[in-house]
Amino acid sequence: MGTWNTPQRIWLTGATSGIGKALAQRLMAEGHRVVLSARRQDKLAALCKGFDNAAVLPLDISDRDAVQAAGKRIEAELGGLDLALFNAGTCEYLDVRAFDVALVERVLTPNLNGTLYCVEAALPLLRAARREGRPARLAVTSSASAYMALPRAEAYGASKAAVSYFMEALRLDLSPETIGVSVIHPGFVDTPLTAQNDFPMPMQVSVDQAADAILKGLYHGRKDIHFPKRFTLIVKLLGILPPALRFAVGRRLVRDPQQEDAA
Repeated sequence: MGTWNTPQRIWLTGATSGIGKALAQRLMAEGHRVVLSARRQDKLAALCKGFDNAAVLPLDISDRDAVQAAGKRIEAELGGLDLALFNAGTCEYLDVRAFDVALVERVLTPNLNGTLYCVEAALPLLRAARREGRPARLAVTSSASAYMALPRAEAYGASKAAVSYFMEALRLDLSPETIGVSVIHPGFVDTPLTAQNDFPMPMQVSVDQAADAILKGLYHGRKDIHFPKRFTLIVKLLGILPPALRFAVGRRLVRDPQQEDAA
């Protein structure tokens, strides 16, 4: 895998857990000037210990004013961004028998709104990099679930599908400014978040494998970074089947409520 020829100015969210933590460790070790964001300052400080090329920026991405203030701080410290890598997000699954809009909002707010707040704050910084004659790239973590509707994933899948669509449309509108846009579609990755899942997770990869795939894709400027390909290509194929066939496949994944109640 290649690396950037010069240190990049990078803002990474969701930096203290799972894929984000693995990415942070790699980027710091490679010598990039990294701004790391997550909710917990103590975890950020522990992560950055020993690295003078990393800055701690605690942040709740659901707070638009706080995200705007974070962008201003990055502008003051770095002048611009070569890469904005937005990885923060959450997941909860919906039980349709007890339909819960509050649950849906808890997922949509950080995954969609929070991501867009970060994009809003980052665009001026990416444009500053382009004015300096440097490449600029915006990257956002979506999910392979955006390719195909899955049971109980109404909230999570909808949030990620919305992110994917928004970023793909934004890619078109940013193309005259030569700001690249990458959308990351992971399959199952072994993280504290997926450890809470109560169903089989085929072809699961480690966070280090995920970080490798993401950084390789970013280095090569790929628009759609998806992995592991043996899994994501299957999901992509299922997602373009005619509706009746998609329904038949998805229906096989639905749990039997009577069996759940008995369990």
